[in-house]
Amino acid sequence: MANKFHNPKSVTLAGRYALGCEVPPGARTLYVSGQVGLDGSGKLADGIEAQCEQVWKNIGEVLKSADMGYGDIVKMTTFLTDSRFIVANRAVRDKYIVEPYTASTLLIVQGLADPAMLVEIEVTAAKQ
Repeated sequence: MANKFHNPKSVTLAGRYALGCEVPPGARTLYVSGQVGLDGSGKLADGIEAQCEQVWKNIGEVLKSADMGYGDIVKMTTFLTDSRFIVANRAVRDKYIVEPYTASTLLIVQGLADPAMLVEIEVTAAKQ
């Protein structure tokens, strides 16, 4: 049985995400810590688009190390430091996350670990 995404018509869906995801018994689960726009050498990407791209590349590398891919993500939580970054974040995310869309939460926060960091994303993935 594959991961099953739930979107009951009785609940409003306001974007490209699932309202819930059911993981089958026996699936392996991977919890990916919040990723920021730092590359492998510790350099922070410049600007929201570049940071979002780096975040998704980092997530991909962690998923790959567990023999998983973006399609195995069942939940993501995004932290942005400014609501003006929502459009850019979604544009980059949509390059990596396609249907069926994962369960998702988006928060606007006052700041992250470093004031120059504009975005942080954590995901949970599951695979049989």
